[in-house]
Amino acid sequence: MSTMLTGACIIGQSGGPTAVINASAYGVIRTALDLECITKVYGAANGIKGVLDDKLYDMGLEDAEELRLLMNTPSSELGSCRYKMSDPEKDSTDYDRILEIFKKYDVRYFFYNGGNDSMDTCDKISRFMEKSGYECRVIGVPKTIDNDLYGTDHCPGYGSAAKYIATTCAEVYKDAHVYDVGMIAVIEIMGRHAGWLAGSSALASLCGCGPDLIYLPETDFDMDRFISAAEGIYRERGNCIVAVSEGIHYADGSFVSEAKTSATDGFGHAQLGGLAALLAAAVKERTGAKVRGIELSLLQRCAAHLASKADMDEAFLAGKTAVLSAVSGETGKMVAFERAYEQGRYACLTKLIPLDSVANLEKKIPAQWITPDGANVTQAFIDYALPLIQGEPERITENSLPRYARLKKILAK
Repeated sequence: MSTMLTGACIIGQSGGPTAVINASAYGVIRTALDLECITKVYGAANGIKGVLDDKLYDMGLEDAEELRLLMNTPSSELGSCRYKMSDPEKDSTDYDRILEIFKKYDVRYFFYNGGNDSMDTCDKISRFMEKSGYECRVIGVPKTIDNDLYGTDHCPGYGSAAKYIATTCAEVYKDAHVYDVGMIAVIEIMGRHAGWLAGSSALASLCGCGPDLIYLPETDFDMDRFISAAEGIYRERGNCIVAVSEGIHYADGSFVSEAKTSATDGFGHAQLGGLAALLAAAVKERTGAKVRGIELSLLQRCAAHLASKADMDEAFLAGKTAVLSAVSGETGKMVAFERAYEQGRYACLTKLIPLDSVANLEKKIPAQWITPDGANVTQAFIDYALPLIQGEPERITENSLPRYARLKKILAK
């Protein structure tokens, strides 16, 4: 494959949004607009669905300042989707359509910003283009607050979500300790199979306001042991704060939450919820204490007001690296992060890993980072997560409210 390749590019966003996913999009868009070999920069409306539907935004027609404001704009400004593409060997309909659109707009670079399932989509498209003999370089840009992408030290989006979770847990802790009669608070945090988000609640301990108990999907959950532990702490201290991953499960693998298997997303993943209320009711029935169940829900992935500057800068870096790697000849890869320490200070380095080594795999918290009783995380976890929440980004405001990007979203012709 020759290094120089001239043509247009498409950037798409997929899966659940984050506080910094648009920073990655901006990293792609700004870098691509500044390169002569990339003739047009298109944004796909609602991810791969926008390509299939021939709904592409011409990003070169956007105001430069509005594009810059993407750095502080939460959610997926181009729109997202949860669309599972079939195996091209069994049904190539979608892939034939994508190839048709790529040829129509002379697309030679495709960047897809998402998590595990999005990298699977990216990998399938890359392989199909190669098999079809159409030269198009495909690079995945990582994104997920769950931090469960395989092969990368951490993911853009996680640091900001972790910062929000730790801050919120600290605030709940302070509120719960107001009255002479205490309470038990159960805080439900996202994380279906990996507990990186719930584990980040432990960062609140650095300001003296951490949860007393933290339960993760990496270990089996025992209801009786949980209630006994919560009651013991409550009787001793007058209060108890519990952080739980939505995906905690019993020894037989069944979820503790009352999620129905019929409630799934586009990839067949169970939609979880209601765990905090369930556990709160169980504790109240056993102890008679005042109990609150708190579900952070979507707030933990859209809280740009608490974004980590480190996370935002790394998100932009991921997008920029994707473009520079593609124009240098790389394809079929995902941008990944490596942790380094330069003069004793944390630093984030980038590398490329094959898409097929990432797709549909999950990275879980190492067992040695979880306490032996399965009810908390160790100092090693805190040391891992702390650098990722650092710094306060510059935030543009209007009427003392956040000033988000206002894109024109002019459709390509």
